Amino acid sequence: MVRSILYATDLGLYAPYVLQHALALTRAFNATLYVVHAVGPMGLFAESVLQTYLDETQLKELRNNGLNTVMAGIEQRVLEGFRDEMGDALQDIDLIKAVRVVKGDPPRVILDEAQQLGVDLLVLGSHSHGADMAIPLGRTASRIVQLSAVPVYLVPMLQHRSRDDA
Repeated sequence: MVRSILYATDLGLYAPYVLQHALALTRAFNATLYVVHAVGPMGLFAESVLQTYLDETQLKELRNNGLNTVMAGIEQRVLEGFRDEMGDALQDIDLIKAVRVVKGDPPRVILDEAQQLGVDLLVLGSHSHGADMAIPLGRTASRIVQLSAVPVYLVPMLQHRSRDDA
């Protein structure tokens, strides 16, 4: 029985397509839908730029409070983006119980969130928007399929592939 679903999004070009699958499953199972977006760790270059312009106290404050503010802002923008994309199907936004933006490695974030929420199903795309379509499965999708303790509903990004690839 599927009572709760976690939709993992990269917020890329095909996120609305994958979201439609997550919403359809949520309606079909009369389930609760959670959304998670993982934000990768700050790169060395960004970290060094911040260290150049901020003293240690400011840097610590930014890391503690600024990052939380930025993450909350991203969560709000994700929800607003969903509202814009849904258009006439705006009532579907009520199916989303929560949107979480979490800093960390995407596969680890998704699996941790799935465990914390106790979801029964994961929904994600087979590739991120910038991935090489010659590879059968993207890095995040591959890790999720290998390590997930719950079933994974994988939405293929077939619109990227030419007919010769099949």
